[in-house]
Amino acid sequence: MLGDFAKALGQLTDPRFRRVLLMGLGLTIALLAGATVLFGWVVGLFVPDVVTLPFFGEVSWLDSVASWATVLLMIVLSVVLMVPVAAAFTGIFLDDVAEAVEEKHYPGLTPVGTIPLMDTLRDSISLIVVTIGVNLVALILFFFVGPLAPVLFWVVNGYLLGREFFQLAAMRREGREGANALRSRHAGQIWVAGTLMAVPLSVPLVNLLIPILGAATFTHMYHRLAGR
Repeated sequence: MLGDFAKALGQLTDPRFRRVLLMGLGLTIALLAGATVLFGWVVGLFVPDVVTLPFFGEVSWLDSVASWATVLLMIVLSVVLMVPVAAAFTGIFLDDVAEAVEEKHYPGLTPVGTIPLMDTLRDSISLIVVTIGVNLVALILFFFVGPLAPVLFWVVNGYLLGREFFQLAAMRREGREGANALRSRHAGQIWVAGTLMAVPLSVPLVNLLIPILGAATFTHMYHRLAGR
């Protein structure tokens, strides 16, 4: 497990890794910025420019307060959602990372057939929906679990990282049913590996590398487990 991560870390300077990282981050920032603009526009529809309040008379700054509150809310949400959404977008480009890993560490493998675009999009959209939903629930629970909040964050994201990245890596060569069966047989190890990778998610800037490292690490893990 640690060997899989060490191999992935050693290949981090690969140009194809950097390309996927930049594309994933670019799409993530564009999505979060678009969501902020859209949310602000919706809030503006329901908050009038001028409101008459008892004892205060006409108040013309309520819309400005609502706009700034919207921006602050989206900044907080972006901190929570940046990594899972980036991970989901990275799934769209997983083939580039997996091919780079296989060319360097597993030469001689038969070429992988092209995965249908709709399957890739479906899995990536599913990952986006699941990760956003689970992390929003975890964000709410943070207020109730106190000092256990980091542990909750690691366990939740570890499960998501392990499940989705192993599935995407295995499906390239096993198909959906084969990937599901292999993941079920090694579910505990995959969850532990995902949790170990989720710990650096708490470290700013370092967490942006986790989607790439996750894709590479679980490609190594797939080949190790499939070879047993």
